[in-house]
Amino acid sequence: MIDRVYSAARRREIDLVTIYPRDIPRRDLPVCLMLHGRFGNARAIGTLPEMLSSAVSEGAARPYAFVTVDGGNSYWHRNRPDDDPMTMLLEEVPRWLAERRLGGAAHRPFAVAGISMGGFGALLYARRRRERRDPVRAVAAISPALLLSWREMRKRDAFPDASDWAASDPLRNIDKLGDVPVGVWCGTEDRFIEGTRRFIREAKPVIGSTGPGAHNDDYYRRVLPEAIRFVGRHV
Repeated sequence: MIDRVYSAARRREIDLVTIYPRDIPRRDLPVCLMLHGRFGNARAIGTLPEMLSSAVSEGAARPYAFVTVDGGNSYWHRNRPDDDPMTMLLEEVPRWLAERRLGGAAHRPFAVAGISMGGFGALLYARRRRERRDPVRAVAAISPALLLSWREMRKRDAFPDASDWAASDPLRNIDKLGDVPVGVWCGTEDRFIEGTRRFIREAKPVIGSTGPGAHNDDYYRRVLPEAIRFVGRHV
């Protein structure tokens, strides 16, 4: 289901896409945020609906829904005064969930997942929720865009300077995640593999999976079912 909503934090209308498992009552379903990658958008969901429905129907995951929103290209944080996707996630998504009778009594996502830039954003969102003393129950980061140098990150025009990046970078703030269960998947031919390996070494996630694959849809489709099951075990 695709809705158009106005985000005051982003100062624009955006798409909000809700992905439900088949043949499951929708009211009060728990919600996992799914954050898109750089140059992506909320509609870039591929075969996620089919994968979610299969996991739930097979009993591999408890029923839940995914919600995706347009987040721009600034690694899910405020890079400009007039565009703050993280505030959108923290402050506006709960209202949109309440309007749709999703997310239980609190109308807050119980988990967060993301691919590439969205993996970076998922780890950052989990940290922000913990800082609010309202932690998520699980994080799934697929091919997370974790870079090891400011020289590489500055090419993406997502942070005003190195200190802003360092303050947000999951690799430099691992302790701020707390003890939330984290799953991480990355292909060994992925350009972000070194950053992901460092994260796995230092964060010791519940799942730290590396195997053959590149930074592309073929790899994402291969590991998404496991990520969906991982999230579904924490509903």
